[in-house]
Amino acid sequence: MRAKVEEIVFDCADPAALVRFWAALLGGDPVDRSPDWSYVDPPDFIRIAFQAVPEGKAAKNRLHLDLNAGDVTAASDAAVALGATRSGGIVTDEWGHFQVLTDPEGNEFCFVSG
Repeated sequence: MRAKVEEIVFDCADPAALVRFWAALLGGDPVDRSPDWSYVDPPDFIRIAFQAVPEGKAAKNRLHLDLNAGDVTAASDAAVALGATRSGGIVTDEWGHFQVLTDPEGNEFCFVSG
């Protein structure tokens, strides 16, 4: 059996707010299916959904998105303007560079180049 990824789902406190952050970051129109479930279909990407859960985020994500937006610094600046937070500085190695950020609810993601 081979499965196909249907969507990536983030647990969160406020699906309507978080979907708007990710829609602004990746493109697409935010959809609120219910107070507990929102999603966005970014162009040329898989659906990202957000479901309300009662508990808050307690530790580092076990999975995160690496996003290539070309210019890591410019992309990071734009994400911060939308509500993201940088986690450290830009890391550079022989394969390129990346910046770790967190979305408004603390979920890690990276902008990468290289």
